[in-house]
Amino acid sequence: MAWQVAFTRVSSNKKTGPIPVTTSERSTCPPECPLNRNGCYADAGYYTRTHWDKVTAKERGTDWKGFLDNVRKLPIGTMWRHNIAGDLPNVGGIIAGKALADIVTANKRKNGFTYTHCDPFKADNGKHIAEANRNGFTVNLSADSLEQADQYLALQLPVVTLLPEDAPKVSHTPNGARVVRCPATVREDVSCATCGLCARADRSYAIGFPVHGSQKSKIKTV
Repeated sequence: MAWQVAFTRVSSNKKTGPIPVTTSERSTCPPECPLNRNGCYADAGYYTRTHWDKVTAKERGTDWKGFLDNVRKLPIGTMWRHNIAGDLPNVGGIIAGKALADIVTANKRKNGFTYTHCDPFKADNGKHIAEANRNGFTVNLSADSLEQADQYLALQLPVVTLLPEDAPKVSHTPNGARVVRCPATVREDVSCATCGLCARADRSYAIGFPVHGSQKSKIKTV
């Protein structure tokens, strides 16, 4: 299967900072994601939603090979974020292992990271995600509650989770695991470009993102 991906060499997004970012077509959003067309932050902004729709319609971006070529050409050490919108290559929520391995290979000697709502307990998803993290491409498991964050942390993989809107800088899951609120949601002078926590696969704590917009009525965070 071929997935359409738009590659932006220098992002103008304030939260990411001026790093390379991508957008994958909507079909990559797994059925497990509770925000799929149901409050997803990527649908909240007119530009992001319109851009995503054009990528999905193949009016913007490149095919899978073109995307990999763009990643491969990045300078050594470049931090880049895969998927401002969209998810890992998958079919019905089952990760396409070969396609993910291709990203890992293209990312060699770069510093790529992403997030996924693909269920790590489904088929070989957990295996593929663990292999990507071991080989330099950081894939964060996206939890939608603190309870789910505990389940994912038990896999010893990097985890991010939704938090209540008024969450403190540091909180804890029901099992006592530390949750550090995304620094970019606390300080105006911080972005992905200056932070880099989500690009670290070796951390023992989860990173939390306070719910906002229509997410507040869609997700149970505690």
